[in-house]
Amino acid sequence: MGGLLALSRLIDRMNEVIGKGVSWLILLAVVISAVNATIRKIFNVSSNSWLELQWYLYGAAFLLAAAYTLKQNEHIRIDILYGALSRRKQHWIDLFGHLFFLMPMVCLMLYLLVPYVGKSMCLSAFLPAGVVCTPEVSQNAGGLVIWPAKMLLLIGFVLLFLQGLSEIIKKIAVMRGLIEDPHPATGHHGHDMIAEEEAL
Repeated sequence: MGGLLALSRLIDRMNEVIGKGVSWLILLAVVISAVNATIRKIFNVSSNSWLELQWYLYGAAFLLAAAYTLKQNEHIRIDILYGALSRRKQHWIDLFGHLFFLMPMVCLMLYLLVPYVGKSMCLSAFLPAGVVCTPEVSQNAGGLVIWPAKMLLLIGFVLLFLQGLSEIIKKIAVMRGLIEDPHPATGHHGHDMIAEEEAL
């Protein structure tokens, strides 16, 4: 289990660095949006490439920070029942959800995204024999190439897969008493859960 926990720490660190780093993309998108709007109003000049670049930056921030959000246990959940349960039961629910919902969905998305991105990039391994291909470009005048946006989808789900693996490792380790719970007492009955766990 020591090797798996070391892998989990490495994944956590990587996604933390990426998650915090991509937060700056929102600021960059806002600056580009403001500059583009100002130039359009003053000089009556604009380009679809600036609009699409904003879309790319927002998409990158969302997709590349999804794994970090999972690490921080900040994904939205309906905790009407979950929050009232003991922390041990919450661990079982989380582990079940990771194994039977998160990971299968992420694996399916990776299976579908690899050829999707490969075709967009005109990689020969994903094209029928003899097909001549040019990399996808936006149909909007002055638009950007499309494959980087599709690549962001793939990278985002790879990071989410790795973080899901890390969360599964940590859940099992916490339940076996090998590490401290990184997110103790979540939910609206936090203090009651701490008392209950201490009583056990």
